[in-house]
Amino acid sequence: MSIEFIGMISHRLASETLPPSGPVFDADYITRIARAHEAAGFDRLLVAHASDQPDGFLVAALAGLSTEKIKFLLAHRPGFVSPTLAARKFATLHQLLNHRLAVHIISGGSDAEQRRDGDYLDHDQRYARSEAFLQVVRDIWTSDKPLDIRNDFYQAEQAVSAIRPPAEHPVPVFFGGSSEAAIRVAGKHADVYALWGESLAGTQETIERVRAEAARHGRTVGFSVSFRPIIADTEEAAWAKADHILAVATERQRHSGPLKRDNKPQSIGAQRLRAIAESGKVVDKRLWTGIARLVGGGQNSTALVGTPEQVADALLDYYDLGVRHFLIRGFDPLNDAVDYGKALIPLTREKVARREQEQEVRQRA
Repeated sequence: MSIEFIGMISHRLASETLPPSGPVFDADYITRIARAHEAAGFDRLLVAHASDQPDGFLVAALAGLSTEKIKFLLAHRPGFVSPTLAARKFATLHQLLNHRLAVHIISGGSDAEQRRDGDYLDHDQRYARSEAFLQVVRDIWTSDKPLDIRNDFYQAEQAVSAIRPPAEHPVPVFFGGSSEAAIRVAGKHADVYALWGESLAGTQETIERVRAEAARHGRTVGFSVSFRPIIADTEEAAWAKADHILAVATERQRHSGPLKRDNKPQSIGAQRLRAIAESGKVVDKRLWTGIARLVGGGQNSTALVGTPEQVADALLDYYDLGVRHFLIRGFDPLNDAVDYGKALIPLTREKVARREQEQEVRQRA
């Protein structure tokens, strides 16, 4: 498949515009939203990680056993599970889900959140640990003989795993982070490098940096970009919808308390989103920064706004930069996933197919 659409599920209904509802681990909701994404034509589902939320391994297991074909992307923070054990946990879940698992390694962009789980390493140390973690995981996955492991963060004697991803069905590794430390690790270990939705120029710059780093290791890397599409039958209606989303989210934040300056997300990716938001409400015709400004650049908070046709064309601009994975999620998570499946996803696939056919014709000429 030339492009992959990735959705995102949580353990209960909630978003910037919707207060949390239901039990904190809502098994019925997890099942329904996973099946809705599969029916809508998504290829993969991200299961996120947070220091105060239910275990993503179990969320992914429930969602996976409730579906048949859709794949999963499990977010995991190194530092809290030994890499030898993590390698076995990933491989076991991969087998349970009939080889539908990928892992998204996130090193942590907030000192305060890391410390909630007892992690006191600084930013660059966390990325160094992620590199050591990934090396051990890959070694355990590929060796059928016991290994002695010793690096700055981990040591083990005669480590081996009886369960490993089969060579014909590997576990892809997604990796995020915009700092120089992150890009060094991505170039060495990432199968897919994940970016938040930035401007076309900013995205191209990051892609070039990651490609250059990967080339130093004789590797190639795929790319994923995350957006919050806001679509409607007309462009005017889509922008009105965006204004309404911002008004509701602003009111929700007013009641929950404004984001304090010292609580803003610290990551380089968040800083880049804040800079984009400060440059204007709309960037590159359709990249809307309203929510990114409101939440201080936290998470994937930029949106593409327009009709399904217009948003599909905007996605193609990123496809032309080399992006082949698009993580899209809405502010009404379940209903928006259904809406994306009606027009946006099939339209984008059709446009990409035509683009590839045109390229083949030009190559033959």
